[in-house]
Amino acid sequence: MLLRNLDPKIRLCNGTRLVVTELRRNNFKARLLADAGEGQDDIVIPRIPLSSSGDDDLPFTMRRVQFPVRLSFAMTINKSQGQTFDRVGLFLPSPVFTHGQLYVAFSRVRDSESIKVGMYGGDDGRFITRNIVYSDVL
Repeated sequence: MLLRNLDPKIRLCNGTRLVVTELRRNNFKARLLADAGEGQDDIVIPRIPLSSSGDDDLPFTMRRVQFPVRLSFAMTINKSQGQTFDRVGLFLPSPVFTHGQLYVAFSRVRDSESIKVGMYGGDDGRFITRNIVYSDVL
């Protein structure tokens, strides 16, 4: 998953999912996961310079060069917004915290049979979560 907005025109934005096809010392080739079929051109992702922010309470600035990606097995509901998946697993250890967030989570999948939800059961053995909607918003 990409961690920086590199080129929004070609959909290289924060949260974009990639499949790495070739790894090199200073860059790597990848395909957008949404278009990972045959015929798509590889995209070259460079290593970029990063430095610590002034909020770190360090007496010095750390600098390094790294690929702006992270291995991703899971993502937040907010990060998934705007994407569509073949299968979705949703873990809800507590109720969602804003109205409509549950709708966003459930609407990420193409087929309702392809979503699995995990949550803790209540004292009565029922599995319930709340889709919080404030009447002031309506």
